[in-house]
Amino acid sequence: MTVESVKPVTPDAPELREPPLAGGGVPLLGHGWKLARDPLAFMSQLRDHGDIVRLRLGPKTVYAVTTPALTGALALSPDYIIAGPLWESLEGLLGKEGVATANGPLHRRQRRIIQPAFRLDAIPAYGPIMEEETRALAERWKGGETIDCTSESFRIAVRVAARCLLRGQFMDERAERLCVALASVFQGMYHRMVVPLGPLYRLPLPANREFNRALADLHLLVDEIVAERRASGQKPDDLLTALLEAKDDNGDPIGEQEIHDQVVAILTPGSETIASTIMSLLLVLADHPEQSDKVCAEVREVTGGRPVAFDDVRRLTHTNNVVIEAMRLRPAVWILTRRAVADTELGGYRIPAGADIVYSPYAIQRDPRSYERHLEFDPDRWRPERSKDIPKYAMRPFSVGNRKCPSDHFSMALLTLVTAVLADGFRFEQVPDSADATRVGITLRPQRLRLKPVPR
Repeated sequence: MTVESVKPVTPDAPELREPPLAGGGVPLLGHGWKLARDPLAFMSQLRDHGDIVRLRLGPKTVYAVTTPALTGALALSPDYIIAGPLWESLEGLLGKEGVATANGPLHRRQRRIIQPAFRLDAIPAYGPIMEEETRALAERWKGGETIDCTSESFRIAVRVAARCLLRGQFMDERAERLCVALASVFQGMYHRMVVPLGPLYRLPLPANREFNRALADLHLLVDEIVAERRASGQKPDDLLTALLEAKDDNGDPIGEQEIHDQVVAILTPGSETIASTIMSLLLVLADHPEQSDKVCAEVREVTGGRPVAFDDVRRLTHTNNVVIEAMRLRPAVWILTRRAVADTELGGYRIPAGADIVYSPYAIQRDPRSYERHLEFDPDRWRPERSKDIPKYAMRPFSVGNRKCPSDHFSMALLTLVTAVLADGFRFEQVPDSADATRVGITLRPQRLRLKPVPR
């Protein structure tokens, strides 16, 4: 399957097949009840029914794509845009004018504004901040004390993003607010995506009130950040300054709503996904002590016993592979949607204009057709001699094409550094009240991970 095989349907083209309908739908909710009840198993099982499968989510027909090649073609084809149930649910948080949800010329202009902050040659300038925050995290953890991995992971993710990209001395209280608010907001948005019963979500029910309060606090937090910068009169060389000085296509300053939505897009999805991945990495270090020991050994070989630094990250090849394997088995972003802008063909099936398409990186990255011992945690599968046999689009944690995450190098550097510092300093054990089951929302993370760090 190549990108070139995604073609608009012409009147004289041969009749295309209609994808099979998945079984198990129920009146009104369709397959939404299965997606809500056990979404990871449901999405993973769809591969048994075809490369593309039709689903019913409430009144909507949605097309699920199940193979790596077709997800790559989908992401790279101009016939599909960012839209669909996932993005509609996220607009309440991210707005319609941020880089995460915009399409077309607006998205291209926004990418031009933010891309310089994430260029490969810009990342080393963030190294001292990443080092400082990672070491502060490790220093807070005392041997034998129980740590709440959710709050600690969010704290470092938010502080690094704020200090590197917004140059804000982000207080812990704000990080805690963001952590609490995101937990409610992302869970509520997930339910709105899989069971799209709009009027019910406007009723004054406790869950709806909690969602609305959390959403309001997130937007208030962003307004505080922008207002403080304007009041300061300062213009540091950071992403917030670039936004405040950016011009639209007519040469006029961009609007306040776009600035707000861009800051939301910088802080919230990035913090959520990085924090979720750090939690998964902590679970890996606890559940696979042999891997924790291998990371520690690699760090000490590279550093000679001194504290690990940002400049060491590129030499920590096994540590990097541990991060990649953790993202394969427990991807923070586990479901994505697109919308067809024209009648197209995908994998021999007709996709009508306006159709919503969904696919699951979680299911793709655990497909036994792509991975030997697909459920085994095996970082060595990412060694060059083995990774060459993995299908091209079977592991794309930062997506591809014009929707590729601009912060991929930034994120990988931070995740590798955090893993190295923590494995070098501690072994980890789960405590009795820890709940490591996967919590499914817009992102994936352990439900309530609580660990005891044991100093090495």
